[in-house]
Amino acid sequence: MKQATIIADRDFILGETDPRIFGSFIEHLGRAVYEGIYQPGSPFANEEGFRKDVLGLVQELGVPVVRYPGGNFVSGYHWEDGVGPKDQRPARVEPAWSVIETNQFGLNEFAAWAKEARSQVMMAVNLGTRGPEDARNLLEYCNFPKGSYYSDLRRSHGVEAPHNIKLWCLGNEMDGPWQMGHKTAAEYGRAAAETGRLMKMLDPSIELVACGSSNMTMPTFAQWEADVLDACYDEVDYISLHQYFENSADNTPEFLAGSVKMDQFISSVASICDYIQAKKHGKKKIHLSFDEWNVWYHSNEADKTLEKWVQAPHQLEDVYNFEDALLVGSLLITLLRHADRVKIACLAQLVNVIAPIMTSDTGAWRQTIFYPFAQASRYGRGTVLQTLVKSPVYESSYGDAPYLDAVLVENEEEGGLTLFAVNKSLEEGMEISCDLRQFAGYQVAEQSLLTHENLKAVNTEQDPFQVRPVSGGNAAIEGGRLTAVLPKQSWNVIRLEKRA
Repeated sequence: MKQATIIADRDFILGETDPRIFGSFIEHLGRAVYEGIYQPGSPFANEEGFRKDVLGLVQELGVPVVRYPGGNFVSGYHWEDGVGPKDQRPARVEPAWSVIETNQFGLNEFAAWAKEARSQVMMAVNLGTRGPEDARNLLEYCNFPKGSYYSDLRRSHGVEAPHNIKLWCLGNEMDGPWQMGHKTAAEYGRAAAETGRLMKMLDPSIELVACGSSNMTMPTFAQWEADVLDACYDEVDYISLHQYFENSADNTPEFLAGSVKMDQFISSVASICDYIQAKKHGKKKIHLSFDEWNVWYHSNEADKTLEKWVQAPHQLEDVYNFEDALLVGSLLITLLRHADRVKIACLAQLVNVIAPIMTSDTGAWRQTIFYPFAQASRYGRGTVLQTLVKSPVYESSYGDAPYLDAVLVENEEEGGLTLFAVNKSLEEGMEISCDLRQFAGYQVAEQSLLTHENLKAVNTEQDPFQVRPVSGGNAAIEGGRLTAVLPKQSWNVIRLEKRA
């Protein structure tokens, strides 16, 4: 059996969790909107056409912010097409995903849906085929109370109160040659600066996210971040990171080492942000928005055969297995371990499209990755402690990968301390220990385990609970020391509570 030691000190604080680190993403792509969150006429839909079963699962996930409407889609989107009377909205050819967009669901519907989902909107503007003026007009429509052209246009559409959206993305993946309106770093940095300046003239209270690299293997990575921030440092508050992970080679240890890749990506971008701050002699620290991350590869072959120019096809519908849930757990731990810099993160996406939630005409169910996300969102809010992990390692293409990923989060208000841990070993359990004498009076309240003998096990509509967490384990505190045995290939949540 492998052994590992976790070291934490109550006074050695990494930072407070920004709840938006548990955000998600809805794009006009596949069945994310139509048949996902919105399906008028469905027996599961409410009067507004929103699927109530999906709303319940989104609330269970505890998603505080949802990025919208893209993604690649936003770089050719005219937001005006999706507001006003539905019988006057035009259907458009949508080149990003080779479909027809009906525009029967748009900005106002999404804002109303987000309210019912107990979430906030993270709005993206089109800096691909459009520019600063259109972004300013959209902001006026969303946030200006009344008495101007676009605010009164919103009111004429039946939305009297402003949406008051505070978080805005300045385009999407503008470094990517696949992107409509693809730009060089100099072109995009200039556009982002001018757009941001114009938007903040209208509403200084908003926060802006500049596009970082689409992934860390882009040939322009690092130089892109430096050049973009050099141009728009004064106007923006965050820079984005995007990264998807795959196991197409069916090499599970290498796949699970993806958390090392994410860790390296975050550290590199944070360093670039600090370099630009120093270069500018600036006081403002640029934080990170990891606003696209997930596992994505299962649907690649199926998507090659999709018919083009149809409405809401079954596109990017990955069916996640147990090993995907393990990696998602490790990625969540990695995000928490960088809570001092990563303030926003969006699991991409939310429903049907590379998503934790799937739907059909007869119901909705939780995919395997639903569970680590929901548990991290529920118990990962609070103070993240600097958590040192002494663990055996194995070789990967990213360097040494620890068999144990772990982080401790204290919620002093609720009198709780939570350990999240993933044992990546496929052969052995792992005995862990952690000195918690500083947390006098704390005892184990619950140990939750997500594990399965079959790494490829999946949840389906017919068998929706094949992979799910169960209570159990042998976690205990004795003499101020927490000990537990983590099963092989397992996601673990150990919750401690202070007893009177």
